[in-house]
Amino acid sequence: MSFNVSERYNCNIIEFKGNVMGGPDAAKLNDTLHELIDKDQKNIVVDLKKVSFMNSSGLGMLIGGLTTMRNAGGDLRIANATNKIESLLIVTKLITVFQHFKSVDEAIESFNES
Repeated sequence: MSFNVSERYNCNIIEFKGNVMGGPDAAKLNDTLHELIDKDQKNIVVDLKKVSFMNSSGLGMLIGGLTTMRNAGGDLRIANATNKIESLLIVTKLITVFQHFKSVDEAIESFNES
């Protein structure tokens, strides 16, 4: 898995690519989130459009990111979950934990509404 971070409209977009399976990627994501918190950038959208597979460790990585951001007074929202990943979120009931959106733009706009 790899990810890129970009900023748009007072939000940071983290675009995941490949297989999300936790491990060393979880530490890298955690470090990135703490760097953003240090810059007072606490609105995060995780774009899952280019993710082909996610296992339970990958889900745990997202939950850890969500907890990190909420503890810092921010939030982490999901955009562009594929049908396969959306099904995984439904089965694990995490669909009720994460705010999720069909597009990055919708996710960004949701920060302006809250």
